[in-house]
Amino acid sequence: MPYAAVPSPASNNSGSSLYVGLMSGTSLDGIDGVLADFSLPVRPRVLAQAQRSFSVDLRSDLLDLTQPGINELERAAHLSQTLSSLYAEVVHELVQRGGQGNFSVAAVGCHGQTVRHRPEQGFSLQLVNGALLAELTGMTVITDFRSGDIAAGGQGAPLVPAFHEALFRHSSIPRLILNLGGIANLTLLIPGRVTRGYDTGPANLLMDGWIGRCLGQAFDREGGWAAQGHCHPVLLESLLAHPFFQRSAPKSTGREDFSLEWLAEHGEWVFSLPPEDVQATLLELTARSVAAVVQAECREHRGTELYLCGGGALNTQLTKRLRILMPEVRVGRTEDLGVPVQQVEALAFAWLAWARVQGKAGNLPEVTGARHGVVLGALYSPPS
Repeated sequence: MPYAAVPSPASNNSGSSLYVGLMSGTSLDGIDGVLADFSLPVRPRVLAQAQRSFSVDLRSDLLDLTQPGINELERAAHLSQTLSSLYAEVVHELVQRGGQGNFSVAAVGCHGQTVRHRPEQGFSLQLVNGALLAELTGMTVITDFRSGDIAAGGQGAPLVPAFHEALFRHSSIPRLILNLGGIANLTLLIPGRVTRGYDTGPANLLMDGWIGRCLGQAFDREGGWAAQGHCHPVLLESLLAHPFFQRSAPKSTGREDFSLEWLAEHGEWVFSLPPEDVQATLLELTARSVAAVVQAECREHRGTELYLCGGGALNTQLTKRLRILMPEVRVGRTEDLGVPVQQVEALAFAWLAWARVQGKAGNLPEVTGARHGVVLGALYSPPS
């Protein structure tokens, strides 16, 4: 179904301070979007937020494409079109909620949907049709944020630490930002040191998959099901033996490393335990892998603050375990710093779009391992 273009003439939007950010993550649950005013880039103001959940069928189709299969090129092309239409719906909702009337948006920053992340092979693939999204919205669209960093020898991920640095760094307090999406990634903002960050391992990805398989639910609300089980120490140690946890940074990961298929390789325990015990063990896997990194990185830094964001920040059982495992660290949520947990990643891609328009590097070589800073993103102009 076509959508009427939002008034945002290309000739008039270059001076606009308004940007849209769109994010759909590894958890495959849906799209988060924000409309933000970057008049003050170090403190952008969110004017509107919108979300769109993926249907069961779309989620299944995307999940299938994360593994090798038949007719992948055509399936990927069709899914890119479907996703772009959904992204356009979110953009239109954001504009309506923004309540600004006839105004222009400088650019839409759209991450796209990751279906393969293989930086060691020189690519990371996110599904989105940038030209179609520009046509449907009448706005400049910026996508493909990871390829430039990978071309420069980087992992292409995580990209949000540059945004975290701009927004959350404190001159005297050690701050860590932990995004708990499908994968957990950590940004280290230590006074007097360069910003660093990397993926720590799975967050919601395995827990969502396991409760979906066992109970048909999309996610474990507040970690309630995991709280009914007991962590199995032998299974936990086996999961923690994954080579990813021993790799040194820079590093990033995804479904290529952690999936239900990988979990099934530990079937000796997985299929003999009560399913809620498996869920409790998967939650502990996330908590332990995060805590090990935080304690190693911040052993010498007193007063460290850890702020959670992403869907996993709403998992009260996971938050409880993190606080127990790291009693010396103050654990809060990014809303304590002025940005609600469900807005952070979408706002980050609005910021990356802003950086692209400004000609500023969007990556941090110390984080991704790239040889140099890169202006990230491919730009698609709207119809004239």
